[in-house]
Amino acid sequence: MTASRVLVLNSGSSSVKYQLLDMADRSRLAAGLVERIGEETSRLVHEPLTGPGAAAGPRERLGPIADHEAALEAVAAELAADGMGLDSPELAAVGHRVVHGGTRFTRPTVIDDEVLAEIRSLIPLAPLHNPANVTGIEVARSLRADVPQVAVFDTAFHSTMPEHVARYAIDAATADKYAIRRYGFHGTSHAYVSRATAALLGRPVEDVNVIVLHLGNGASASAVRGGVCEETSMGLTPLEGLVMGTRSGDVDPAVVFHLARVGGLSVDEIDSLLNKKSGLLGLCGDNDMREVQRRADGGDPAARLALAAYVHRLKKYIGAYTAVLGRVDAVVFTAGVGENAAAVREAAVAGLEELGLALDPEANAVRSTEPRLVSAKDARVAVAVVPTDEELEIATQAYALVTQ
Repeated sequence: MTASRVLVLNSGSSSVKYQLLDMADRSRLAAGLVERIGEETSRLVHEPLTGPGAAAGPRERLGPIADHEAALEAVAAELAADGMGLDSPELAAVGHRVVHGGTRFTRPTVIDDEVLAEIRSLIPLAPLHNPANVTGIEVARSLRADVPQVAVFDTAFHSTMPEHVARYAIDAATADKYAIRRYGFHGTSHAYVSRATAALLGRPVEDVNVIVLHLGNGASASAVRGGVCEETSMGLTPLEGLVMGTRSGDVDPAVVFHLARVGGLSVDEIDSLLNKKSGLLGLCGDNDMREVQRRADGGDPAARLALAAYVHRLKKYIGAYTAVLGRVDAVVFTAGVGENAAAVREAAVAGLEELGLALDPEANAVRSTEPRLVSAKDARVAVAVVPTDEELEIATQAYALVTQ
């Protein structure tokens, strides 16, 4: 029997998302979420997607789950109840989403003690994410020490950015000392979507230039030439770039100095302000695009301002990345807002006819889970909606590495 299953783990500070996939046919066997780890109100939702349990639908387990070790043991128990336990000889690898790989990790990597130590050393670059990623890896290794554990890094896809793009124009010695450069994030999504867009167009990925707009609560843009990232909007951290749900995106760095000197805010208070109390939330009090759109449609001035700022930043990056690439074959929308907010897609493309962009209103209004074109038939540049699949991308990269 050839082992072909991959368990994908995305460990957060108080949550674990997971999927079990069979890479023989790229099918999903099970998926689930453990949330509020460490609280009395912990919750596990497990959904078998194949076999006898699938017909019954999701199963929910409520009650305290003390830590990540208990969480993964609970996940293993749910999978075992469906005949897909972690002790199965069919398990080929565990793929871990790791947010920050720094400059060393530019491709998926089998985790050993040295690699784990390196990931731990990168915690200062991703203090909210890498600690939880490390915990998930440690627990998974303890549960199945004989199965390869593979780290797939959010930053890896963007490691191809030219040095003059990745560098900030600050003192080089200081930048090198503190590893300050543009890394980019959402890399698994940008990688998957750029390839899927080429397939949608029926062209080899090497021949296609794409602007990918990953629009969720976190949002990022990338300029991808022939499957290779040339630039992305997020930088040292996920704060730079587009207007997001709670993050400001691009601001003058002197805003930080001004808030410290004039406002008396501490570094931690400014960090919280820009990451958790800005973006759509800061402008209008809501970070859910559906509610912002509803309020804007009803004439709410704050929501209209927030939506206008959000769309304006999108237009700026579409224009800038058109200049970076020189030739654009497609602008593609993905993630929660990108896939579902037709009005945002329409507003982002409106007025960009000189760049070759135009929507088909009827196609744009259709809701679907399938990749699709929403551009006008005579548009020079395709506009597409491609649902992202980061779990499949992680599983694909992990399985390819362990079966080489």
